[in-house]
Amino acid sequence: MLAAVRVLVVEDHRRLAEVVAEGLRREGMAVDIAHDGADALSHIRLYRYEVVVLDRDLPLVHGDEVCRVLVAEHADTRILMLTAASAVGDRVDGLSIGADDYLPKPFEFAELVARVRALARRAVAAVPPVLAAGDVRLDSARRIASRGGLRLDLSPKEFAVLQCLLEVRGQVLSAEELLARVWDEAADPFTTTVKTTISRLRAKLGPPDVIETVREGGYRIG
Repeated sequence: MLAAVRVLVVEDHRRLAEVVAEGLRREGMAVDIAHDGADALSHIRLYRYEVVVLDRDLPLVHGDEVCRVLVAEHADTRILMLTAASAVGDRVDGLSIGADDYLPKPFEFAELVARVRALARRAVAAVPPVLAAGDVRLDSARRIASRGGLRLDLSPKEFAVLQCLLEVRGQVLSAEELLARVWDEAADPFTTTVKTTISRLRAKLGPPDVIETVREGGYRIG
């Protein structure tokens, strides 16, 4: 099972970047976008990403250099390199500087998702295939959550928050930690986004309440 996954899409073709990002968000991932190599370097110094989808031919700082920095400074981050070049030599070059996988353009979106998920499995710690606390169960591979045997109709963010809380097995997660794991950089850290999502999740889980609010700490599921 995958933990919550945060992805950086680095692509100078703005429309393609938006399409890829929106598609990955529909798959339950938190996704940020950078349109050039310098912006990508700024992002990776601010946030932790499980996977970076990296176009090779970038303005300002070439994708190869971004890849080298990721390998040197963020060894746990997996890199899927994209390029319009399909020659074997180009693929070898990309992999030789540290990319974990390589996908030539144009590509099928389903293949991109499969490769990102495969890389994410290598980037995060393994957790059980099904998470449970009391009568609450979550199966991320099938994207199913239930309570007392009844399936819950959760939004992607509600599902991801529940998954994060179940993964840490009784530990407290602050609102800031949940925001970083589940949302992307567009989320305003000063809003009540996390609190509102927790409230909706509680309502869907029903009584008795399984999510504990820890004063000045955050949230946990015992």
